[in-house]
Amino acid sequence: MTKRVFIIAVLVFGIAFSIYGSTPKERLKVGLVLGGGGAKGAAEVGVLKVIEALDIPIDYIAGTSIGAIVGGLYSCGYTADQLDALFRQQEWLSLIGDRNKDLREHLIEQRNGTTYILGFPLGKERADSTSTTKGFGILRGEQITHLLDSLTSAYNGIESFDRLPIPFRCVAVDIKTQEEVIMDSCEIELAMRASMAIPGAFKPVRWKGHTLVDGGMLNNLPVDVVKSMGADVVIAIDLQQEQHEDRDFSLKETFGIGGLLDWAVSRPDWKKNNANRASADVYICPDLSQYSVSSFGENSIESMIELGEQAGTSVKEDLLRLKRKVYSHRR
Repeated sequence: MTKRVFIIAVLVFGIAFSIYGSTPKERLKVGLVLGGGGAKGAAEVGVLKVIEALDIPIDYIAGTSIGAIVGGLYSCGYTADQLDALFRQQEWLSLIGDRNKDLREHLIEQRNGTTYILGFPLGKERADSTSTTKGFGILRGEQITHLLDSLTSAYNGIESFDRLPIPFRCVAVDIKTQEEVIMDSCEIELAMRASMAIPGAFKPVRWKGHTLVDGGMLNNLPVDVVKSMGADVVIAIDLQQEQHEDRDFSLKETFGIGGLLDWAVSRPDWKKNNANRASADVYICPDLSQYSVSSFGENSIESMIELGEQAGTSVKEDLLRLKRKVYSHRR
């Protein structure tokens, strides 16, 4: 009898150990994708508030343009409420235009070889050959670079964006080769500044031999990038209000004409965006049809944050289903 009890006890212990004593498998990894869209990025902050309220874990982030700025700061540990305050408190026109506030009352003024109109600099160039911004562009973006630098200074000098609280990737485009460049290691503010460099508006950023501009030219919603980082499921926030069918025609392939003209005709970003939208597990596109990339007014920012919250709330059940999937399906 004693021997039989001992054998049963051993069997029960073995089964229990196999269930509870083995190393637990990791849950599924969640990727967050933040698309580009200038001022409309305020809506992404609103969606993030909903994601936080539902306590959905975020393991990887990829962003483009304003999405790179929101995503980069979020990956550094800023909360949605802190980003909300940041969006509301900035004088965006002055910040983006490098405005000298002391000269805002002067129609035309010259200081240190630079001409200012109502405080905005014209034709400002650095003699320093080591400058990271160089090339054609009306704006240098110095003030916004300084702001981003101050906000991310705790992570200056890190070897890789994988070492941030949330691993991060930033999408830019080499304007010379028309190739997508995934930035994963440099000063964070430099990556964010490169990704938002709208051609013609901002001077390009030089990095590792590349001349970088806004990543939205080729990949405005980088779902594929966050999946390559290891995300099993993806939440994508898209700021584009108009969707377009793929274009198969290319001047480069047909006539050997490349550059911006071929991009404008072939629009490779449309094809990439359509594929990425389709592959997201939860796709969120706030209705921002009344706003533009330059809607940085105080009232517009407030409204777009609210519209982001509404968009996030409208897919609450989808987000909760994703959360259940994340914790019930093990890798």
